[in-house]
Amino acid sequence: MENNESRQEEVFSKAVRAGKRTYFMDVKAMKSGEQYLTITESKRKFIDEQGKFIYEKHKIFVYPEDFEKFVKGLTQTINFINTGELPPVEVDENSADNEYETFERTE
Repeated sequence: MENNESRQEEVFSKAVRAGKRTYFMDVKAMKSGEQYLTITESKRKFIDEQGKFIYEKHKIFVYPEDFEKFVKGLTQTINFINTGELPPVEVDENSADNEYETFERTE
């Protein structure tokens, strides 16, 4: 199996530094020319036992067919954080799941 990294071409990159974290938003292109977004959170962490720093990385991929829904969900979530207002419940009749459904977190 060919390594996915070798099939990707980086088209654009934006780094956002936020305290101990850095967010990288990278536009990559596949051999087909289709572009997609990767969002990577990189956090510097000190390992006391070894006396050195490491970087923890978490990555998500967002593909073109999901851009609109992703941006809408992110915008609604940030709006909720800023205002406390819940977004309207939307039902996607073409899907068995409702990707706009609001869930309460239980801990």
